[in-house]
Amino acid sequence: MEYSEIIQITLLSLRVSGIAVLLSTLVGVFTGAYIAVSQTRFKNIIVTLVNTFMGTPPVLLGLVLYLLLSRSGPLGFLGILFTPEAMILAQFLLTLPIITGLTITAIEALPQETKEFFRSLAIPKHYELLLTLNEARVGIFGGVLAALARAVSEVGAVIIVGGNIRYYTRVLTTAIVFYTNTGEFEMVLWLGAVLTLVYLAINTVLLILRFKLGVKGA
Repeated sequence: MEYSEIIQITLLSLRVSGIAVLLSTLVGVFTGAYIAVSQTRFKNIIVTLVNTFMGTPPVLLGLVLYLLLSRSGPLGFLGILFTPEAMILAQFLLTLPIITGLTITAIEALPQETKEFFRSLAIPKHYELLLTLNEARVGIFGGVLAALARAVSEVGAVIIVGGNIRYYTRVLTTAIVFYTNTGEFEMVLWLGAVLTLVYLAINTVLLILRFKLGVKGA
């Protein structure tokens, strides 16, 4: 067992999942908020599509990305197949609907009186949007947590577009699959323990952020 390899795998997992969720948070929170407060007649259709994409099978997404990013694919010129960048892209696309959908849910769950009060302030739309996001922050934190957990535990898409290359694209979940198949169960147990600690760290950090920001509840 190589402890240096476990450290490298763990750091790569955190980097890939962290960047992917950061990007999907930046895009998904504001996209979800805009959809939630919009009055378009197509809103229900858009929300249905977002909720549908929340259940996208990772293997299907990985296959589609593989076809797009392969040398003969339309995005093959990017040259990112079997790289950490392709894995980040896969996890970004997986987590974006989760954060977007749960942001919509969190905002729509706000009392109608609260939303009407924000509208009555006659402030610019982007300020109203920020106030709404702040009021719905508990649900949004939950969406980010769910997305991060999905990213860290995901294996299907990243193994297809990343290739599970040792010291380059092998993350915790794909490493567990590899070492299970080769019968190196001691390594599997260590990687599983590290993955559990990562989950614990994620939840601890989010709990601290909730208290720091004065967020009550779950």
